[in-house]
This record gives sequence, C-alpha cells and structure tokens, in this order.
Amino acid sequence: MQTAIFFESIEEIYGRIYRWLNPRANLQQVSVRFRKYANANSRIRLDRDRLAVDISDILQGAPAPIHEALAILLISKLLRRRPDPSSVAQYQRYVNTAQVQHAVQLAKRERGRKAMQHPSGAFFDLNQVFKDLNGRYFEGRLRKPTIGWSLRSSRSTLGHYDPAHDAIVLSRVLDSAESSYLMVSYVLFHELLHTVHPAESRSVRRCVHTVEFKAAEKQFEGYDQAIAALKKFLAQTSLC
Repeated sequence: MQTAIFFESIEEIYGRIYRWLNPRANLQQVSVRFRKYANANSRIRLDRDRLAVDISDILQGAPAPIHEALAILLISKLLRRRPDPSSVAQYQRYVNTAQVQHAVQLAKRERGRKAMQHPSGAFFDLNQVFKDLNGRYFEGRLRKPTIGWSLRSSRSTLGHYDPAHDAIVLSRVLDSAESSYLMVSYVLFHELLHTVHPAESRSVRRCVHTVEFKAAEKQFEGYDQAIAALKKFLAQTSLC
C-alpha cells in the first residue's frame, strides 16, 4: 500500500481527538507506532499523561479521514464512551474494502499460524467425516482444507473457517461421548460451506452467511435434528 499524505501527523490527529473528547486532560505526549500484526487490529493505552497507540501496518496507507475515524473509535473505547456511529461506519467501510481484506488475509497467512490438534480425536476422526461429507454433498470434488480439533474446548464457537490459512477448526467440546456423529458432521459441513460460499463485503459490514450459504446449509440431511441436538448438547454441558 502507498503511504498516505497528511496535513497533520498521526500523532497530531490523536492528540487533537483526545483533547476534543477529553478537554480537561493534561496530555503531554502522543506516541503512534505501526506494528506488523497478523490482522488489522489496533491498541491504545494511557500512561499518566502519555498516550501510546499501536496500529497495524496494514492501515499505514489509509487516508487521513480513516485514521481520524480510527482515533475516535480507539479513544472513545479508552474513555469508555460510545463512539460516533458515523466514524464507526466510515472505518468499517474502509476495512471491508477488497484491497484491505486482501492485505489482512496476506498478513494472517505470512505472520500468523494456525494452532490445532490432530483431526483424529478421541471419539471422531474429522478426516473421515470430511470424506463422508465430500462424497455425499459435493460429489467428491471439494478440495480438502486443513482440518483439526481446537486446543481448548469452546461452547461459544463450535467451529470456524480461516481463509487465510485455509483451515477449519472444530471445538474439542464436540469430541466427546455425549456428542454425536450427526452434530460433528453438521458443524463440519457448515464450515465447509464457507469454502464454497465466501463472505461478501457489504459496505459497513461483511456478510458471512449469504443467501446462497443459508440455502445450501438447509440441504444437510437431518438439518433440524442436528440443530436441536446441538442446543440440547450445549444446554447439558453448561450444567456440568
């Protein structure tokens, strides 16, 4: 990305926004660094009268209005205030552009690593589940991503697809005697659909589950039973 041209420095932008949102503050110093993160995240902290900001280098070439919008978001969070909705929308529109999303995926692929356990778990082998699903729903033509069980058991995220690493990770909570092949195969099928129907950027937000995705998901044999079984399973495990 090209380096943006500013009429004021990044530090001056953050100093101006901070004093605007917190007029009584005695701000003496502002430090802004662009860091090689594996995403587009940014961080801010206040140490007495010194404001320190770390921004992903993915955003280094962003125009001044975007950096100002990000400053409003970060400083509002620091001050525990609700950020200006127009600034939120402006920043999200920029981050969701194809150019930025491409840079994010590239950074994740080059700088990050995907931690997961072997696909052959204690009760279910994800490689075999993939083989069954590929033959049943994709005529055996689906390219196999890297698949594995998560390092930790999560009930809030049963599975996720990471396009940067072309990897699917299922929560280890499903690899148990109380789980079932129906539940595991449905969750893996859901994540496999993300490889067929990728997320779409729609201005302020990214649409992960498109109309086409939802229609394809309903083709899973035993869809309603799988959803009901998962709800019951999660309700039971939450009581343990």
